[in-house]
Amino acid sequence: MPALNVEFSDRELEDLRQIAKERGTSMKALVREAAAADIARHRALQEGAEAFRRFFASHADEFAAAFPDDEPAVKDEGRVV
Repeated sequence: MPALNVEFSDRELEDLRQIAKERGTSMKALVREAAAADIARHRALQEGAEAFRRFFASHADEFAAAFPDDEPAVKDEGRVV
């Protein structure tokens, strides 16, 4: 399995040791869990944003009608100002 060396300050390292000890796990497992959780969170946010974009695009006319003041101004040639 590929590995990654990560540098921590003395304080961060001591905090990691303490947290790992309190949780009854290794520092390696603690850091891996934190990274995996952040990856999962990032993916979920990306998927949520994409779902919102699809929803908004499919309901753009409804949003424009409901919130006309938020629509961009349009010049004569159909360009946004």
